[in-house]
Amino acid sequence: MSTKPQLPERPPRGAGGPTALDGLLVVDFTRVVAGPACTQTLADFGARVIKIENPDGGDDTRAYEHAEVGGESAAYLSLNRNKAGIVLDLAVAEAREIALDLIRKADVVVENFSSGVMKKFGLDYEAVAPLNPRLVYCSISAYGRTGPFASRPGFDPITQAESGFMSLNGFADGPAVRTGPPIVDMATGMSACNAILLALLARDRLGRGQHVEVALFDVAMGMTGFYGMAYLINGENPGRFGNSPAGSPTVGVYEASDGPLYMACANDRLYRRLVVEVLNRPDLINAPQFATRKARSENKELLRATIAEVFAGDTLENWMAKMKLANIPVGYLRTVEEGFNAPEARERARLSRIPHRTAQWVPNIEPPISMSLTPAVDPVAAPLLGEHTEGVMRETLGYDAKRIAALAEKGAFGLRKTATSD
Repeated sequence: MSTKPQLPERPPRGAGGPTALDGLLVVDFTRVVAGPACTQTLADFGARVIKIENPDGGDDTRAYEHAEVGGESAAYLSLNRNKAGIVLDLAVAEAREIALDLIRKADVVVENFSSGVMKKFGLDYEAVAPLNPRLVYCSISAYGRTGPFASRPGFDPITQAESGFMSLNGFADGPAVRTGPPIVDMATGMSACNAILLALLARDRLGRGQHVEVALFDVAMGMTGFYGMAYLINGENPGRFGNSPAGSPTVGVYEASDGPLYMACANDRLYRRLVVEVLNRPDLINAPQFATRKARSENKELLRATIAEVFAGDTLENWMAKMKLANIPVGYLRTVEEGFNAPEARERARLSRIPHRTAQWVPNIEPPISMSLTPAVDPVAAPLLGEHTEGVMRETLGYDAKRIAALAEKGAFGLRKTATSD
């Protein structure tokens, strides 16, 4: 039976303390994963992020089926914390004027529409830069905003496949495998956040903003890392290696008598400690076929089988204790359930619960960045569709009730009634 961790209420940060991005206004036209991941980080560290959604269903992730609470999906909740949410029907001229008014006030705009969409609405960088020369405008796409591939739609697994990244994942005797979580989307969101922060630093020196771009394909290619670099040097196409890089017999998954562990014993010093202090097999150093790194690589199948036989002879906890005593890098091979219930997650306060308007509370996974002087803001759950529309119109743009009512009548906020609050 599944056991969910107990989620404590999150203790508040110190009252009145500064945040890293105090006063920064971000207008967020993004949806799905990469864009929202980027803007959530900005929001977590103090930026005011105004998320603009279409009134007819909003962000696609609202309908994702992993799990839901309070009418909101796990995917949406995980990517849109600390944002104000409004709805605009950009097909309506009045809604586009609202968007332009927000952009005039913004420090940052982030968009990940299909190519040409922002231009069609008159909201592309070339159109809005003259209105706000200090604006940092970030475009996130699959293949970039220029060139022959700009109009191609693309998603995380497609770029994993096309860049060569996917070919590195899986076992040598099996097909290429995409990563479970959308790792290219997440890494693209991180890269976009970096690009925005770099452009803001440059703005302080140069006095003006700029257009920055991040493409999933480019990120996926960069994530081939030293395997891609090795190919460029030696011309040899790298293959899949499962859990053991280059078939290393001392890196990968091993089975104790009652469960798996993952070991990363990647150099001679660690190997000697492993076989002498942990496995009690000094013959695995003294025998010529295992005496050097090169010899071990040439006889890796024999060595792996020998090590596997030793591990199978004792329990997981005994091996873990011995390996930790010898300072061998090792970890439990956990499921998500086990990882989220693990002492590391508990002691590092990775999980909490935060209030939610329709669900009473929702789970929260803390941002993976710690800052001593400017920590993350107290988390606020992702907004309901259009939750802050009226408040943003009134407080950020200074519209009065009559103007807001007239815009609603024109259909700027869609035809359906949306939730609004201050």
